[in-house]
Amino acid sequence: MRLSTSFTKTFRDIDSSETAKNAQLLIRAGFIHKEMAGVYDFLPLGLRVLNNITEIIRRHMNTLGAEELSMTALQNPESWKKTGRWSDDAMDIWFKADLNAGGEVSFAPTHEEPLTNLMTKFIHSYKDLPVYAYQFQTKFRNELRAKSGILRTREFLMKDLYSFTTDEQSHQDFYKKVEQAYKDIFTELGLGDCTYQTFASGGAFSKYSHEFQTFLPVGEDTVYYNKDKSIVLNEEVLLPEVLEDLGVKREELESTTAAEVGNIFTLKYKFSTPLHLDYAKKSGGIETVFMGSYGIGVSRVMGVIVEKFADKKGLVWPENIAPYKYYLIPIGEKGTKAAEKLYKKDPDLYLYDDRDKKPGEKFADADLMGIPNRLVISDKTLEKNSAELTLRASGETSLIPLEKL
Repeated sequence: MRLSTSFTKTFRDIDSSETAKNAQLLIRAGFIHKEMAGVYDFLPLGLRVLNNITEIIRRHMNTLGAEELSMTALQNPESWKKTGRWSDDAMDIWFKADLNAGGEVSFAPTHEEPLTNLMTKFIHSYKDLPVYAYQFQTKFRNELRAKSGILRTREFLMKDLYSFTTDEQSHQDFYKKVEQAYKDIFTELGLGDCTYQTFASGGAFSKYSHEFQTFLPVGEDTVYYNKDKSIVLNEEVLLPEVLEDLGVKREELESTTAAEVGNIFTLKYKFSTPLHLDYAKKSGGIETVFMGSYGIGVSRVMGVIVEKFADKKGLVWPENIAPYKYYLIPIGEKGTKAAEKLYKKDPDLYLYDDRDKKPGEKFADADLMGIPNRLVISDKTLEKNSAELTLRASGETSLIPLEKL
């Protein structure tokens, strides 16, 4: 990517209507654009980050043996009526629209109903199970207060995985594999040292569900944890019976704010029963399919990463999700020729700042955009047949021989 030909630009001023640090920095650095409250466009650099996060999650989902599909955002109300969730009383975050031809549709806030309904066409026997299906899909939720940048939006990218198994034991076996996969995902995303599996309400489905909460000053949730953080609870389950069940005392717990980045639920028969998702057992007879769901807010994770790593100069991306590995700056006539040669060898490695601007402006933009490595090739560095490498996270600078690049 050549900055001289990109339509995106950086901004020095902060939008006074945007109070969240993650959105302020992403907008200033040219990664996103605010369309309206709770709705953001992902510009070329932001989209590359989002895609890199997606690819890490996808790899772990595929390792679980899950199959990827892509479902529609427009939802048929029929399956939702069967589960009793079509009414606004049951789901208060709907976006709905009337069709010109008559009838209603919604914009999907989640996909339990449509995917369960779809599976009735493919699951008929124990031989058809288990099924693990996932997608990366845009969700729509009519949030009353969308004020945390891309941490809480009305339109967002989500990875949702659903499991369909013969019985509870098969479900629990897969559930544990997802738990570990999520821990591995958040570690790979750079959040492993501050993201914890958290006990949360299981609602009508099970005793508990589990969230993955990243400890964060701007998090919207309050969680409680013991000394070694081996037990973390959402405030909603901080009850005497829960504490007794987990073997901890209230006075042993401290509290902090956190941002939910993922969740896993045991759904049991909540959706398969009303939608008649059944299978023929090996021993004869008919049984209802046992279900689970597992979500990660992909765009939310991007915002959490910004909140965790950004400093006073701007964004700081972990290398494996950064839009580019190097921010390449040429200085001087010879430096420009050498930089051009280097860039053309592998354009996908470099965000190439070939604009007609002063070096100081380019350095400031490099810091703001948070590319992990700033690489300066100048007439001066070429005297030593080298380039100057500065690490964004630490500020450490060194000379790297050109042949090593």
